[in-house]
Amino acid sequence: MPSFLKDLRRKSITRKPPSADSEKWSASNTSSNGTNKSSSTLNSFLGSSTPPSTLLSERSKSATNLVATNGSPPPVPTRPSVVSSKSNRYSIVGSPVSNGQPRNMAATSPLAPRVVSISDNSWVHQKVFLIYGQIGDVTQPQDGHVIVCHHQDSFPQTSWPVFDSHFKTLVHLQPGPNRLRLDFLPAKAAPPTSSPAHSSWININYLPLNASPPLHLVILLARNSPETYDAVPERVQREGNGLATAIRKYRMSAYLWQAFTGEQMNRNNFGRRCFRFEEEWQQGTLTYRDTETNQMRNEAKIHIIRMEKTLQEIRDLEVAQQYEPAKRKGDLYSWAMDAVRAYFAPRPGQKQYVSCMYLDTHWDSQYKTVRGHAALGGGSDDLQLAVFGSHALQSYPASIEEVVPAFMDCTRTDTNFVANDLNESGSNWEAANIGIGAHLHETGHLLGCPHQESGVMLRDYIKLNRTFVAREAFATRTKSPGQRLCLPKDECTWHRLDTLRFRFHPCFRLPTDPSPNQDGSVQVWTVDVGNVLATASSGIPFIELFAEGDDVCHAWIEYMEPGSSNGPPRQVSLIEGELRSRLPEKSRNKKLKIDIFSAGGGKHTVEDFNQLASKASRVKLPDGRAGFRGGKLGFSQQDGTQAQEILLQSAFQQTKLLRAVRVYSGFCLDGVEFIYEDSTTQLFGKRGGKPGGSEFALDTRRGEILMGFYLRAGVWIDGLQILTSLGRKSEIYGNATGGSGHTLIPPRGYSIAGVYGTCGQWVDGFGMIITR
Repeated sequence: MPSFLKDLRRKSITRKPPSADSEKWSASNTSSNGTNKSSSTLNSFLGSSTPPSTLLSERSKSATNLVATNGSPPPVPTRPSVVSSKSNRYSIVGSPVSNGQPRNMAATSPLAPRVVSISDNSWVHQKVFLIYGQIGDVTQPQDGHVIVCHHQDSFPQTSWPVFDSHFKTLVHLQPGPNRLRLDFLPAKAAPPTSSPAHSSWININYLPLNASPPLHLVILLARNSPETYDAVPERVQREGNGLATAIRKYRMSAYLWQAFTGEQMNRNNFGRRCFRFEEEWQQGTLTYRDTETNQMRNEAKIHIIRMEKTLQEIRDLEVAQQYEPAKRKGDLYSWAMDAVRAYFAPRPGQKQYVSCMYLDTHWDSQYKTVRGHAALGGGSDDLQLAVFGSHALQSYPASIEEVVPAFMDCTRTDTNFVANDLNESGSNWEAANIGIGAHLHETGHLLGCPHQESGVMLRDYIKLNRTFVAREAFATRTKSPGQRLCLPKDECTWHRLDTLRFRFHPCFRLPTDPSPNQDGSVQVWTVDVGNVLATASSGIPFIELFAEGDDVCHAWIEYMEPGSSNGPPRQVSLIEGELRSRLPEKSRNKKLKIDIFSAGGGKHTVEDFNQLASKASRVKLPDGRAGFRGGKLGFSQQDGTQAQEILLQSAFQQTKLLRAVRVYSGFCLDGVEFIYEDSTTQLFGKRGGKPGGSEFALDTRRGEILMGFYLRAGVWIDGLQILTSLGRKSEIYGNATGGSGHTLIPPRGYSIAGVYGTCGQWVDGFGMIITR
């Protein structure tokens, strides 16, 4: 072997690893934190929302002293190697690494922060994540601060108050693994001279839901808008009230919606699902330090839409007085709908979810009314929309550091400049609750939630602050000191029925969920007196029960098995007696209405269950067997429409064999003709549309039979497709994109006995008759 190769080999073997002193210096040489610029007036009560400056100076001194003691600067790090499985790329300052991977370290003391809301190495799906935890033994209360050190110092350290050994923090996550360090600083303890004595670590994995449709955030401006919002003079001087500040505040409030909703979904055992925002690479605003350093981040995009309407039209008080308030709000909603639709220009099938804020909302102190404000949510087939005003925007936090100060700010509302909404916004933190929470309420409407008996959809958001703080400030609304300790049981919630809707909403879909079934329809079949079967190809997760006079749902049935991966059942049996037993006793004899929900986002309403399950739905077949009418599609409202019903001869005569089905259609369904081998036929509807119709033959030699239909239906029947027992499908005859899709296939154990419905100029009602 050449001598120079021997020398190289010898040097490689004898090379020493970095010294322990160099690792110790690296751990102690952390970045400084700066001074908090929170807008709270209560910093003296909470303490600084950043670590004490003495702690930062001591850490800097520690590094300087180390250099002085050794007489030379710390050793220069060796050249970094190519990232591999042995890389320590996922470590943070103070995070130990073993064999290239972060090592799970035990807490450094009994007072180390203990996270109780999420377990180590869990997966989450939102950038700003809520953590709830405790310090030591909660029976021996501790006050102080928890400092959150983010993954690889990718986000500045943040400080969160600890009250009676409880704390709540918001952490900023990077896509992929995140290793966070939490340091506890007791209120009465002297600042440490080196690393904090009470530290713990937690790993959280962040997976963005980029395959789900986003919730778009929009600020609406009048054509001649001054681009400002209501704020008291002191706020205007300190932080401004222009469009840039409005964007920061609106973005932060949206991330609070997301953090709150993700936690609520987890508490309801649906994992940490949440809607996502459309994001873009821009100057960061989630920490005020990004504004100072021009740090770029991927954050929620706020679309700015300038409307055709003028400021006078939006704020026109005379119009507001002249018309009913509901109509005035309806105008503002329709204007927003028009502006958003023109801006996004959704194509058929491209549904958009948009939550808007009118920036030009204005408190008129003379008339004691809020002008240019509407609180509404809902939508149409292609656009789901929520709108709200900016009259409480001044009270919103503009960054993560301002969240706790904003929700603890007891500054009284000055109605010379800003609104005291419904007299429930007597202080800044209460105004933040109403503004952020009520806008979330309207966003709930755009996501499909009706009003509920409790939770956000009933105004439970007046205590939204409790989700983000461990102790509540003085409440002017109740004239009380507020909740001393805000535990999870005291917080604002989404109702269970809201989370059930979210579980199967497209915006909450996870990558591990099965591909969504495009047919979200639900069908109901009366199979005996008092007994109904409900079927849905996508599954039925829950139904809601309403007694006559109920404006919100008080009783429901869930068909989801916790932890099951099979999904909801495709067929459920509904027995009238069992359903009524779930209603309050005083309502059990009233008219019963049920809403049946599918996992595909569909809903079927039975206005009178007793009538559906009565003998009126029974049909007697010629061979003596009982037939049952299923639910009917179409509204049957054409002028001159007439009821029709045919019983298929092949269903009760063994000598009859159905050979083909001929469909008559043009831009909608005109008729369906059933053709037998002996050349006889039965016609439902009329022979219209395409001359001669379109014939679909069954392969009778292979025993192929008619299995059901797929229909496109709305007010009338737009199109029809034939389904067979061999899995074959015809084309969709008629309008293949009209209405919505519905699959009509008899429940297990039943077969087609006939069809019924109504026909006027064309078929405007269609249903199936089944038999055992």
